[in-house]
Amino acid sequence: MKKALVLGAGGFIGAHLVNRLKSDGYWVRGVDLKFPPYNETTADDFLIGDLRDPSLCSLAIDRNFDEVYQLAADMGGAGFIFVGTNDYDIMHNSAQINLNIIEACRRRNIKRIFYSSSACIYPEYNQQDPDNPECSEHSAYPAAPDSEYGWEKLFSERLYLTVARNKGIDVRVARYHNIFGPEGSWNNGREKAPAAICRKVASADNGSSIEIWGDGAQTRSFLYVDECVEATIRLMKSDFSGPVNIGSDEMISINDLAEMVIKISNKNLTIENIPGPTGVRGRNSENSLYEEKLGWRVSQSLEEGLHKTYPWILNQVQEYGDFDKDV
Repeated sequence: MKKALVLGAGGFIGAHLVNRLKSDGYWVRGVDLKFPPYNETTADDFLIGDLRDPSLCSLAIDRNFDEVYQLAADMGGAGFIFVGTNDYDIMHNSAQINLNIIEACRRRNIKRIFYSSSACIYPEYNQQDPDNPECSEHSAYPAAPDSEYGWEKLFSERLYLTVARNKGIDVRVARYHNIFGPEGSWNNGREKAPAAICRKVASADNGSSIEIWGDGAQTRSFLYVDECVEATIRLMKSDFSGPVNIGSDEMISINDLAEMVIKISNKNLTIENIPGPTGVRGRNSENSLYEEKLGWRVSQSLEEGLHKTYPWILNQVQEYGDFDKDV
């Protein structure tokens, strides 16, 4: 039986990845500061601890795992990474985690590591046109991410790739583009746009309005979490190192995303655009490299994913209420 280690297994993508690896027959250890908040973990073993602590990393990586998936990071949505007050924590915490993990893996002679980078590494200057952003893998340089979160991700990409070159560890690097779905953050200030909009719509009285930051013309693409997990596992099993985008190429404006969720809710709501952090004007996953190297493409549409996500968030709002987090 193959053994896998998932770092960040208490988080949204990590918890879904654990479930998939278990269904594929792996023995899985998860590590995080917390257990998954919405469902009991399916991991065979789960270690609660802080990966900023080198001794915890050594404890977690105590055997020769066949596969290590590194998803642990200090991150969140626009209301977390663009306000400025979290910049030091974002850079320090995530960089410390990655340095510790690499050293522990090197000492344990781990042979294969997956690292989850982000579309936030792409230069701000290539994402000013909401209708035509440039996010192909080769466009990452000259580097100019629009946030410290993006800068740290770019540094850690290079860190993992140097480990591959100098230390003989097989590395896979993926740049995630706005992953969404059930069992993710929805009301703690770290949620992404689909969850935030689903929460606002679910909480709104019929005939009222919801607030959207900025003019709503900014564009993004969003990938359903099951597709993300599938693409991640395919990359890990391939002979291609990356970096490579993992995302959807179905670009949509934030206003149109809100209209899509409103339609799914069967409510009559209007949109009120207000000032707030928005990030770059346009971002869309360019998937031709992944399709060329791995022969696979995304199959679920954004609307299909929202039809699964909105009912889950509606249930959370009905059970726990809307804590009125600004997003």
